[in-house]
Amino acid sequence: MTSDHPDPSPPSPATDRWVVQPGRPLVGELRVPGDKSISHRALLFGSLTTGSCQVTGFLPGGDCLATLGCVRGLGIRVDQLGATEVVVHGRGLGGLQAPTEPLDCVRSGTTMRLLAGLLAGQPFASTLVAAPQLARRPMARVAAPLALLGARITTTDGRPPLRITGTPLHGAEVTLPVASAQLKSAVLLAGLFATGETIVHEPGPSRDHSERLLAALGADLAVQGPTVRLRPGGSLRPFSLAVPGDPSSAAFPLVAALLVPGSRLAVTGVGINPTRTGLFDVLQRMGARLTIVPTGEQGGEPVGTLWAEPGGSLRGVEVGGETVVRAIDELPLLAVAACHAVGVTVLRDAAELRVKETDRIETIVTELRRLGAAITASPDGFVVHGPCPLQGGTVTSHGDHRLAMALTVAGLGAAGPVTVEGTACVGDSFPGFFSALAAVGALEGDCRP
Repeated sequence: MTSDHPDPSPPSPATDRWVVQPGRPLVGELRVPGDKSISHRALLFGSLTTGSCQVTGFLPGGDCLATLGCVRGLGIRVDQLGATEVVVHGRGLGGLQAPTEPLDCVRSGTTMRLLAGLLAGQPFASTLVAAPQLARRPMARVAAPLALLGARITTTDGRPPLRITGTPLHGAEVTLPVASAQLKSAVLLAGLFATGETIVHEPGPSRDHSERLLAALGADLAVQGPTVRLRPGGSLRPFSLAVPGDPSSAAFPLVAALLVPGSRLAVTGVGINPTRTGLFDVLQRMGARLTIVPTGEQGGEPVGTLWAEPGGSLRGVEVGGETVVRAIDELPLLAVAACHAVGVTVLRDAAELRVKETDRIETIVTELRRLGAAITASPDGFVVHGPCPLQGGTVTSHGDHRLAMALTVAGLGAAGPVTVEGTACVGDSFPGFFSALAAVGALEGDCRP
């Protein structure tokens, strides 16, 4: 059975609660939607080029659509040729227009933080607003490094809305307190509009999609380990980009296939950029039958096919340091896998999880304990004593798309039916998630209550 691109339409309210029946093998091949991080950047960097940029494989999820709306609010024409194909008509580095109303980032932290960098050096003022979930998230962490370039950004007690007074910027040397692709990208975007060189130091590696794309567009950029140097000047050339499948999205069906007996699943066309494969590395250390087969390059990013099947027994591991940065979005899923592992799994150095869409440490611990997991929270992670077979029950996503998908995977590997409440949010990053699982046999067509 093969599933290509799942239905990109956002879930309807009728699908906001799913009953997951356990034990149905995942068999066949599927493709996951385009990479969320790259889709955001294609819109933002494309708007700064000097021509039309064609993007295929664009992720039509809620977060990327928030970026699309903001880009249009800045006077950039974006044609949607289909759900996953857009054309961004760039107006050059000086072509953005003052918005006539606040720019709504909805629930997307990436949108807000990257836009803060983009707008800091514009000759106009702008305001970034957010839905309640995003309005709770910390934004002083992006205002502070941008201030080193001369940006004038005010927050509301460190949180949205952001009020940006466009002002001339100057290059600076910025040392980020944490490895963060969002903060790094915000500073680089601001650096495009600064006079003089901008240097960004990180304490460790983070996603490098911005650097790859900027280099492809002709920016004067140099990368040496965790340090990036950007010299402004010239223009950014237009591009054609085929966005690879999102490895964060691919992780959910792959882990389900590792846990459900009889599964044999391939996910094709997935981005395997090493800054994104932290969870896959951890799963292999745990003894998972997970194979990565490189198949080439797509849009300057390495891609491949990932195969997963159950076999043997998973073992507990310790996870921390640089691996956490490379697996940050998938760590709730690690907790699910750890429930099936023999021994103790310890996650540390992951305090960043507490300031995501939810406090992902507390929420995943709370919800998995409802299913019988032997899991406890720590200030910067969690500890799982496995194996702790999961039972049926009712859990909630707390409006967090990653949590909703992780709990669905937990249900597939549980001993009884699991009702997951609040699942419409999966459309933020994986439109068609339930359709994709159904296409490879994991869900029945009548799994909705």
